[in-house]
Amino acid sequence: MSNFTQTFKNIDDLLYKDSGADSEIDYIEQSSWILFLRYLESLEQDKEDQAILEGKEYQYILEEKFRWSSWAKPKSQNGVASHHLELSGPDLVQFVQTELFPYLAEFKNLHIDNPKTIEYKIGEIFSELNNKVKSGYNLREIIDMVDQLPFGTSKDKHELSHLYETKIKNMGNAGRNGGQYYTPRPLIRAMISVIDPKIGEKIYDPACGSAGFLCEAYDYLYQKMDKTSLNLATLQDETFYGKEKKNLAYIIGTMNMILHGIEAPNITHTNTLGDSIRDIQEKDRYHIILANPPFGGKERVEVQQNFDIKTGETAFLFMQHFIKSLKAGGRASVVIKNTFLSNTDNASVALRKHLLETCNLHTVLDMPQGTFLGAGVKTVVLFFTKGEPTTKTWFYQMIAGRSMGKTNPLNDNDLKDFVTLEKTKPETEQSWMLNIADIDQNTFDLSVKNPNKPEEEPLREPVLILEEMQSLDEETNEILSTLNELVG
Repeated sequence: MSNFTQTFKNIDDLLYKDSGADSEIDYIEQSSWILFLRYLESLEQDKEDQAILEGKEYQYILEEKFRWSSWAKPKSQNGVASHHLELSGPDLVQFVQTELFPYLAEFKNLHIDNPKTIEYKIGEIFSELNNKVKSGYNLREIIDMVDQLPFGTSKDKHELSHLYETKIKNMGNAGRNGGQYYTPRPLIRAMISVIDPKIGEKIYDPACGSAGFLCEAYDYLYQKMDKTSLNLATLQDETFYGKEKKNLAYIIGTMNMILHGIEAPNITHTNTLGDSIRDIQEKDRYHIILANPPFGGKERVEVQQNFDIKTGETAFLFMQHFIKSLKAGGRASVVIKNTFLSNTDNASVALRKHLLETCNLHTVLDMPQGTFLGAGVKTVVLFFTKGEPTTKTWFYQMIAGRSMGKTNPLNDNDLKDFVTLEKTKPETEQSWMLNIADIDQNTFDLSVKNPNKPEEEPLREPVLILEEMQSLDEETNEILSTLNELVG
């Protein structure tokens, strides 16, 4: 077990003992703000070192009193860590709740004109969070543990981001929040491989949750692109965009992107569906959309007024937002309930018609039951390009060959064939091509009906089974009789 893993486990153990943290959701929330401030200290030290090398003076974001090295792990005048100067017990909790958090939350108001800066992100995070660690002695131990985590090398940051993802996954598995917080990473990676983003393209997730799509897209681009200063700056500032309504998901998504290497994530804390799609202009559009919108939500009538096709189903409103937010020629890959393909209500039919007429729905990936842990819905992934109507759609039915769940989750190998075959879209036992001209033009039903699936032999009647058993018994007796004669 690595030092990182052991540290995270020890922190969770302390939070479990504390009276203020009750669940995996609380554990990751409380870990997040402490990790963020430790990260910020490391970031500012790196920037100061760089400024010194360039003969410049670095202007710190935080006042000295509120820097990690002042309140969390203070040093004596000779630069040695001093336990005597550290706050602990009730004094530490009081400082965090009455001085530190209010000071950091005020950054939101001070930098409201620059929402893309890390200063604004600091304010937004700490105006939404509360310290839930009741024991100042537990808090002191957690701070000491986090202080020991190395943030220096890219390898350190990669391992830390991987562990943070594991915590997000655990939180997603802890009950009904599975779909909200965690899309299986193998599925996200397969979606990104098919979409194949390029540096310079703007990538958008309007329901970004823990920012899994944006983080994986960052990793994909970083591995493939030339590491020029221009490309690195583009990746940092002008590539990834997200929106998130829920407080905790917004904070976790921001922290997740920071740990993956995005210094000031372009995630906006807002209700995407609160804005009218009629107000979306060309400047608001993106080259790529990757998303897993909330399943089964119900939106109020006033929210529905922002959309041309009125429906209370949250995911269907998001589908309209996706189409409107794509540039001409833009590409999307989105997860949605499989009932979207076949529902007969007016909104579903109108939305399918709109999608097929305005976009090329070139691929549908049908996922098996159990793909999303803690969520009983069956899903499909839609891949479409905006600008030309759909004439043919290639369906691929993923077969896991096992019952998927917590002990047998989705893995990258499960989707390997899909990613390979999607390039040529052949007909196989698991895939087929649907001509849109052949579907019902009144309902636009796109139900998953595999015409290439081998027919299973029908079960035989019990009387036939008994007859075969009797025949086999007779043959066996004949063979034994012959053998006896030969031996005799």
